[in-house]
Amino acid sequence: MIRDSVAGISYWRERVAKDFAWIEKAEKLLSEPSQNPVYDPQFSFDLSRDILRLILRRYSQGDSVSEIGQLFSQLLDTWELSDDLADGVCAEHNLKTCRDWVFDLSDLNHYIWCFWLVGLALVLRIPDDQWNRLLALVGGEGNDILLDRIIASRQPSRVIGDVLLHQKPYARLLKTLDAPTEQQAILLREFVDSWYPELNRRGKQQPWWYHYGDPEKHPLEAGSYFGRWCIEAVAAVVAFGLDDSQCLGHPHYPGDLLRPNGPSTHTPQLEKKTKSWLRFFGI
Repeated sequence: MIRDSVAGISYWRERVAKDFAWIEKAEKLLSEPSQNPVYDPQFSFDLSRDILRLILRRYSQGDSVSEIGQLFSQLLDTWELSDDLADGVCAEHNLKTCRDWVFDLSDLNHYIWCFWLVGLALVLRIPDDQWNRLLALVGGEGNDILLDRIIASRQPSRVIGDVLLHQKPYARLLKTLDAPTEQQAILLREFVDSWYPELNRRGKQQPWWYHYGDPEKHPLEAGSYFGRWCIEAVAAVVAFGLDDSQCLGHPHYPGDLLRPNGPSTHTPQLEKKTKSWLRFFGI
């Protein structure tokens, strides 16, 4: 069953197939002698983002949650490789950075990236070895009160920061965690409602995926869209046992991640192929 209503089944099937083919090709390229070693750290990190995109596309398409989780270790491999390659390239060429990415939680793009991976790790219940590798990559212990608290739900020794690095939209989620139990469900819904609009930024702080799927700014034909899923919300639900009943069916809430055995929390979508078949018979 399609979980994302923005695109039809033909889009998801085509993009998922192309993602698998590209990732296989990219990993083969990384295993061979490099034609441009200075670019390899960026290439490898971009591949880790491509794997995340595939994970979320497979969720959007309606794939089994347990199957989606099998890609997580592969994502960690490519991020770790990127870090190792960057250390070597930067040292050899006396560079401060050799990747077009700010690896600091104060950067909104990196914050979302880390929050999504931590959230997926929690809901997918990845093994301890992968969890420890992820935390080593994320770093930033004690820097952000919200992300630290989410991580501490599985890593109790985590040092909790005392500031929230990104007020919009995350102050709403922090407020939800601190609210009385009877208020949390509605506050969580308010966070999910506000999540996408309040992530809108100008310049480099604009999430790199924000306009994907926008009919005018980045239409589906460009092939970049992978869904707009508020992973941060399900991370909080699994970390603190929040009531998410008010969020079920919301177009940005990936509730099936928490219910891998069904039934689906998403509104069934009539496939375009089926609509054409009905029109053929004049129905």
